[in-house]
Amino acid sequence: MTTALPAYANSANSVASTPRILVLGDSLSAEYGLPRGKGWVALLEQQLQQRHIVAQVINASISGETTAGGRSRLATLLGQHKPSVVVIELGANDALRGLSLEMTQANLQTMVGQAKAAGAKVLLVGMQVPPNYGPDYTQRFAKIFEQTAKQERVSLVPFLLDGVANAANTEQLFQADRIHPTAQAHPRILQNVWPSLQKLLAAR
Repeated sequence: MTTALPAYANSANSVASTPRILVLGDSLSAEYGLPRGKGWVALLEQQLQQRHIVAQVINASISGETTAGGRSRLATLLGQHKPSVVVIELGANDALRGLSLEMTQANLQTMVGQAKAAGAKVLLVGMQVPPNYGPDYTQRFAKIFEQTAKQERVSLVPFLLDGVANAANTEQLFQADRIHPTAQAHPRILQNVWPSLQKLLAAR
């Protein structure tokens, strides 16, 4: 009658101790325009399995998401999933909509603070906008991520699309809309994220 209880407890403890990676992003992380399983988050799951790293990936990314949208959803996601690591990949849609840079930064800081308060490590993913936005806006937007990561003392991926948006064959790496990367580009995107994410997982 009691022999099953220890086994059940061990199983429950094992599940509870499994690191959970919550990805809070926009279309760049939500496989927009891609075959299922070809986005960098899905590739991350595959890489974890190949490296025999036990971790659960929760992709809470939504196409079109802004930092304000992510901020409104994060508290619920933290309570529901209790992640060990939170990857915040938001901000590009703020720029596309011409939203206030100050508000974007405030939203990022709030999300980072919420995740830290919940006991999660944070990986902030930086973005850049094309030069046609003007040099002043382009530079100020890029610095938002660096400043937030420095102020909040969290890890940073400087530019999610490094090696994609600035590649020699960039026309082959983007879909027809010239905004969303093709499946061919997503392994490189994962390469940009993985080193920092791996360090956070190892630090647990």
